[in-house]
Amino acid sequence: MESLRIRISKYMSYLLRHNPEGLKMDDEGFVDLGALLAKMRRMYPEVDAHFIMKIVEGGGRRRFEIRDGKIRALYGHSIPVRISFEEDHEVSVLYHGTTHEAAFKILREGLKPMKRNWVHLSPTIELARRVALRRTNRPVILRVDAARARMDGLKFYKACEEVYLSEELPPRYLSIVIMY
Repeated sequence: MESLRIRISKYMSYLLRHNPEGLKMDDEGFVDLGALLAKMRRMYPEVDAHFIMKIVEGGGRRRFEIRDGKIRALYGHSIPVRISFEEDHEVSVLYHGTTHEAAFKILREGLKPMKRNWVHLSPTIELARRVALRRTNRPVILRVDAARARMDGLKFYKACEEVYLSEELPPRYLSIVIMY
């Protein structure tokens, strides 16, 4: 059974990434922290500002940002938001963890954002493996030749220490590095 903290974090992610359910969201994806708290309390009465802060600051991966009394998800959106990420000019290799079935389709057709605004990439094999383990117990790790893609005009953005973003990546920049 999922812990209460995980369920609350998933609901918060859902609201801020996919469906604000009536919360007023600006173009950059920010909603009023108080309004989010009030909405979350309808489903989880025990949630308070301190609980939300623990979710924002915890878990290793930086998923949310609080600024000037507002909160937003930093990545993973399926709704249109305009978040300005810093372009990365240095990373030469990135990784993407996926299922066996998806890996072979990706190698034929390229890596696409699917239902999200960006392709999500990891800076290490281990992080890509952890991401893939959410969908399969036999992950495939794809290597992305970011240096070559960048020379051809593609751009990569650093959302946080553990997540890089890109637009669609053609298959010529992809290869299998590990199949579990």
